[in-house]
Amino acid sequence: MDNWFRCNLAGAATSLPHFWEHTVGSDHALMALRADWQQQLRRARDELGFRHVRFHGLFDDDVGTVVRNNDVLLYSFFNVDQIMDFLLSIGMKPFVELGFMPEALASGDKTVFHYRGNITPPTDYGAWATLVGKLVAHWVERYGLPEVRSWFFEVWNEPNLHFFWSGSQSEYFTLYRHSALTIKAIDAGIRVGGPATAVNAWIPEFLEFCAKGGVPVDFISTHHYPNDAFGTEGQDTVTQLSKSPRSTLRDQTRIVRTQAGSLPVYYTEWCSSSNPRDPLHDEPYAAAFVMKTILEANGLVQAYSYWTFSDIFEENYFPSVPFHGGFGLLNIHGIAKPTYRAFELLHQLGTEMLQVEGSNPTVDAWVVRRGTEAMIVVTNFALPRQPIKTETVRVVLRHGAAPIKATLQRIDEHHANAKRSWLALGAPEYLDAGQIAQLQLASRMQRSEQEFRHVDGHIEIEVVMPPQGIAAVTLQFATAAS
Repeated sequence: MDNWFRCNLAGAATSLPHFWEHTVGSDHALMALRADWQQQLRRARDELGFRHVRFHGLFDDDVGTVVRNNDVLLYSFFNVDQIMDFLLSIGMKPFVELGFMPEALASGDKTVFHYRGNITPPTDYGAWATLVGKLVAHWVERYGLPEVRSWFFEVWNEPNLHFFWSGSQSEYFTLYRHSALTIKAIDAGIRVGGPATAVNAWIPEFLEFCAKGGVPVDFISTHHYPNDAFGTEGQDTVTQLSKSPRSTLRDQTRIVRTQAGSLPVYYTEWCSSSNPRDPLHDEPYAAAFVMKTILEANGLVQAYSYWTFSDIFEENYFPSVPFHGGFGLLNIHGIAKPTYRAFELLHQLGTEMLQVEGSNPTVDAWVVRRGTEAMIVVTNFALPRQPIKTETVRVVLRHGAAPIKATLQRIDEHHANAKRSWLALGAPEYLDAGQIAQLQLASRMQRSEQEFRHVDGHIEIEVVMPPQGIAAVTLQFATAAS
């Protein structure tokens, strides 16, 4: 089998904007007032480069934006201001999700999740528009118009799922129209979009509604997960994922990119599976999936928001088990999972992606150039129950000069895999300070010297790739390769 990959380091490059760093997901708004949540987000900002954060429940009653007292609506934006103040203090911005429905405005009592976000339409769309307008106008006054123009406003979350919206499509479109017109009446330069759907749904219908009704829309937002189409009751996640095409998210994104036309596309949720308790989330499998999926999405999206940055997350309940399969890049103790390290590698990448020739059923390779450096990224990935084995991969780079240094970083079963070390400790549910320090150390990526050969203007590098592994080789040259 051909495990050779070839690249010209001086060749023409395509742009690789770090679109995956635009936004990252979180749980619900109230969690943003926790000190540990804030500490982990600050770390993710500093180490991974995330610029916006998105969460549910900004209008939930536990945040207290509006309540009814003696049939009078009382507005309080103190808690949401505390959240926004923190985000701005660490150099981040909100990707504002408008929802869920405050009890004071709700037409019913259907709720979602442990924190009971109300999912019903408003009894009065004008009252909803008043809430949106008061909050946005308040933020403009507090933070200034140029700042709020740099934010994004998304209406609701996954209204195509009855789990999140008890109304119809038409009722969601009405909610969007009132929201968008209200925001644009404050300032035409504030960005608002939708339909914020699951499974890439409703985009043609949404755009037709906006076009026919003169409703403003600045971007398309939607969500997807690789097991979306296979969420059959009684099937475990591994069975669902085993039925998914290997590059299903890339294929879906191409369709959405076409549907969106000239509008930017913001994926405001995606992950290696939609299961909030999936053991794969904590394992190298997810890291390899993340790396492959992100690099395949280049050129298709303006933002690709991973769900989520932390296991400080209580949609169903707040677990105490350190590795319980949560969505987060960091666990509840702030220990980095393999997925976190994948984003760390991605953050190290330059912005010039070079063409790579070669193929293998489970191995993919990319080469990204930055000044006097080039990074080779190799993944050996397969979906659950699909054939995969250790592969010896050879990468040949055309370049007249030999690198002055080559280093290797790995993520796999034996590298940057804190869960493996936790299991070796006996999988304790509660960790003491010493165990946390030990697992933090086990989670780190290590750099080692990488051997290479330079013959006749070609650099040859050989890397042994275990299943579900990532290898990143960084080459440093005396001068830029371009």
